[in-house]
Amino acid sequence: MSMDIEIDNVSMRFGDFTAVREASLTIPGGEFFSFLGPSGCGKTTILRMLSGFLDPSDGAIRIGGQDMRGIGPNKRPTALIFQNLALFPLMKVWENIAFGLEVRGMAKAERRKKADRLIELVALQGQGDKLVTELSGGQRQRVAIARALAVEPAVLLLDEPLSALDLKLRQHMRAELRAIQKRTGVTFIYITHDQGEALTMSDRIGVMSQGLIEQVGSGEAIYDEPATAFVATFVGENNPFYGRVMTTERGYAMVDTMFGPLRGRNSQRLITGDRAILFVRPERVRVLDEGEEAENVIASTIDRVDLEGAFRNIFVRGEGSRDIVVHMTNDGRNGHLSPGQRVRIGFDPDRALVLQETGLSQQ
Repeated sequence: MSMDIEIDNVSMRFGDFTAVREASLTIPGGEFFSFLGPSGCGKTTILRMLSGFLDPSDGAIRIGGQDMRGIGPNKRPTALIFQNLALFPLMKVWENIAFGLEVRGMAKAERRKKADRLIELVALQGQGDKLVTELSGGQRQRVAIARALAVEPAVLLLDEPLSALDLKLRQHMRAELRAIQKRTGVTFIYITHDQGEALTMSDRIGVMSQGLIEQVGSGEAIYDEPATAFVATFVGENNPFYGRVMTTERGYAMVDTMFGPLRGRNSQRLITGDRAILFVRPERVRVLDEGEEAENVIASTIDRVDLEGAFRNIFVRGEGSRDIVVHMTNDGRNGHLSPGQRVRIGFDPDRALVLQETGLSQQ
């Protein structure tokens, strides 16, 4: 059964330390929602409050309209997959999956039947009678998901479950998790510090920093329209240009930077004199051909060129400045670019975003 989750002005304090500050959002039933942020930002604390291991210091958490305060983990319509999976090594795969059903008193034959259905759901056919120690990391991951789904939760909570896997297996399991969520229709709430996981799998993402939810939106919105300087630098790569707003006009702002005046979209409606950062993503900057013009142009020197197969990362340096990064497709037309070469780089104002100068991500 699909249930909405409401986090209503929730704060969580541990003595003098506030782990979560006045968090408010609604997660519709059936959504894949991710909390994304660096270590210590409060995302796992929110998960523990949702699961019932903590009650909030202030505010309320409601699932299906019911206030969860005082209701323990075993009484909530939730299931939690821990980071270490917590599978039973001496039990067979089907016994691990059916463990929660045994605790609830279901007969063995019925437990086995349901476990077999879930084994098929998570694509582990033929593995039911193996010990979990005989499985690969990705297969154990699927056993943990099946075990959680066996008790038919309305909400599945996942605490960085892919962090121990290697890169290729993590990428494979992203697709697996999303496919399982779509097949079951269960609400998934996923905790991660990995932006690739969040962007790939989620319907929506909540980006957190120092206990605050900085922005909630789709992956596209978070990436293309970051609401704060922290989000702009934590999600994806960005080139920041610091300065003050010189002028504003029709949704754009001109920022006086060490590279000269640069213009971008003024989404926060900053005014003349405000401290600001103009952000432009590396894939939205281009090395200009001879005679080519752009509204924002920076004369620079190539510092280094990194080849990453299908892409080239061009690091250029303006006069007395740090590196600016340009991502280019390795299409056979930019092999002439080399360190020490003088170039002009440019970008369109529509591809740049001017935000208030606040704390940036350090990761």
